Amino acid sequence: MEISTILYITLALFVALGFAFFQYLFKNENKRKKDYIFFALRAASVFLVLLLLINPEIRSVEYEIDKPELILLADNSQSISFLGEAERLKEIPALFYDNDRLQQNFNTKTMFFGERLSLDDSLNFEDRQTDIYTALTETSDLNSHENSVVVLLTDGNQSQGRDFRYFNKRSGSEILPVIVGDTTRYKDLSIDKINANKYAFLNNRFPVEIFFNYSGKDNIEAEVTIKSGETIIYQEKLELSPDVSSGIIRTDLPASSLGVKTYEVEIQPGKSEKNLINNIRKFAVEVIDERTSVLILSDISHPDLGALQKSVQSNQQRSATIKYLGDSNFEISDYQLVILYQVNSKFNSVITDILENNYNFLIITGSKTDWNFLNNLDLGFSKAYTNQPQEIFPVYNPTFSSFAFEDIGFDDFPPLIDKFGSVKFDSKVYNVLLTQELQGVQTGEPLMAVSQQNPKSGFLLGENLWRWRAKSYLDQNSFSEFDDFLGKLIQNLSAINRQQRLTIDAENFYYANQNVVISAQYFDENYQFDAGRNLKINVRNNGTGADFNSDLLLKNNFYQFDGGDLPPGNYSYNISVQGENLSKSGNFEVIDYNSEQQFVSSNLSGMQSFASNNDTRLYFQDQVDDLINSLLADDKFKPVQKSRQKTVPLIDWYYLLFILISILAVEWFYRKYLGLI
Repeated sequence: MEISTILYITLALFVALGFAFFQYLFKNENKRKKDYIFFALRAASVFLVLLLLINPEIRSVEYEIDKPELILLADNSQSISFLGEAERLKEIPALFYDNDRLQQNFNTKTMFFGERLSLDDSLNFEDRQTDIYTALTETSDLNSHENSVVVLLTDGNQSQGRDFRYFNKRSGSEILPVIVGDTTRYKDLSIDKINANKYAFLNNRFPVEIFFNYSGKDNIEAEVTIKSGETIIYQEKLELSPDVSSGIIRTDLPASSLGVKTYEVEIQPGKSEKNLINNIRKFAVEVIDERTSVLILSDISHPDLGALQKSVQSNQQRSATIKYLGDSNFEISDYQLVILYQVNSKFNSVITDILENNYNFLIITGSKTDWNFLNNLDLGFSKAYTNQPQEIFPVYNPTFSSFAFEDIGFDDFPPLIDKFGSVKFDSKVYNVLLTQELQGVQTGEPLMAVSQQNPKSGFLLGENLWRWRAKSYLDQNSFSEFDDFLGKLIQNLSAINRQQRLTIDAENFYYANQNVVISAQYFDENYQFDAGRNLKINVRNNGTGADFNSDLLLKNNFYQFDGGDLPPGNYSYNISVQGENLSKSGNFEVIDYNSEQQFVSSNLSGMQSFASNNDTRLYFQDQVDDLINSLLADDKFKPVQKSRQKTVPLIDWYYLLFILISILAVEWFYRKYLGLI
């Protein structure tokens, strides 16, 4: 407290005493007990009033011990229990909590992770996936303490997410990895991956590609079999060695009956092989008896034609044929969809045939398109054009509702080329998938659209579609995203009768560690997407008879059900619209597969790389005592005593006001008692 404040308080005390003295005792020759009481009460009340007016600041110092944070981040995935290390991992955190010196120096807490970070009460080792990188990231985000240490307890086996070896600790923190489990490398044969088409055609053969891995010191010869039920449909010998540690088998399998067919691939295990679960793996193929034929008709040669054909035929249930106007060996009636590329007046007879017979068609324009001829057809769209070419960039339309499709990166796609001009279209006829962006300005004019009525039709205003497919490959290292998008467009346009008010989009099979996701769309009587309905789904396990009901949640322009990772088995489902006599049913199969059971030992090399990248030491499970001793000996992790000075104005002391009121009240009641009031 400052000297000036002390002087003011002293002066206030003298003023209060002097005021009370002159009021009750000065020149009072007959002083009684009551005068001295009034003197004391009045002096106290005046002093408190003056003290509140001075309002001195009271300073106090608080001391606290700031302990570093010690986070035990424990692996709670199934791979720990599968490797037989569950009980050992449960014992390790107890070593930290039972150490009194450690508890004095650290604030210790335990967090668990598998597929995601959790704060469960105990380890149960039930998580079906391991994401070490995300667990470390979220732990770092949650812990804002400047001085902290994370003890990572794991076997180093990661089944999803980014590679944890490249995680970098944040400044001011330490990560001490402890590897749990047997680090011995055992002889192991495993099925790494199976490539197979989702669909196959009845009485045809479909390709299958199987990848194998081997770890061991000896040359081996293993037998590979593919079964359908109990029947062996394929068999081959596979030779592997330490130098040739991977192998591939490619074959074609027969599709002899309709429906979803489940196949089992098995590689004969070695004599001393520890993990036999990864020697067997299943896959499924849906055999169908329906093929969509697409005719690509053009008057010119262009790379778009080949790109369209390859994209359409990427789905085995579709075929695409390229024809030119001069060809005579084709009938439009043989195709479910006709793609008219760069229309001009030579297409007159073909378009007349299409319009008269209500065939489905898609028009793609470009620099060679005769827009004068196209505008005269009155198809529901037109263009006020000039012969100057223009570049058109695509813009994804999130309100599109004719069918469900995702943005595959359209904003990063190269431009299409078409003749310059503004576009007009009938919004009652067409639903727009993509709009236009010209020189950085989003015009809102359609770039791609499909009709909302039968027969189905659509248009794409621009050539060089092949560049989109190539760009998608560069971004994803696969054509699948673009081909899936175009496949949904072809499916919509080629359907003979699309006027279904309830449509379902579901896979025929899911893996056991994969979420079962089913999408649906509901349309009102005018075939407009209705986002205000309540759709319910009933899912039944055909093997156990167990079933459950759930609502479908609205997501963008479709309804979606996410059933999580259901147990393996055959399931049937029924989706109904509440308040409508409208429902649809289907079936799917969940194939048994557990990625956590594919590991035969702890990932020593991965944990060593992680420790090296973070400039720390890797501890083994029998070195936990060494880790604890290093924490206690490290000066970076010593508790720090911190002081905190608090300054509080006297006027904030509410009980001082209470004392003042009490004194005045006592004086008043005392006067009342004496009859002076």
